[in-house]
Amino acid sequence: MDRMLAAVAFIAFAGFVGILALEVPHPDLWAVIGITLALVATDLVLAARNRRD
Repeated sequence: MDRMLAAVAFIAFAGFVGILALEVPHPDLWAVIGITLALVATDLVLAARNRRD
């Protein structure tokens, strides 16, 4: 259940920053968004893998 909720939160966050990237088309912003999404995805995967229920 926690993993599913985390995945939904990631999708919502990615959707939000995706809309931001489309409305403000600057390569620097795209780079920041890409790095941010990569860090969030890495945290999501590591937290899901290390959790022992």
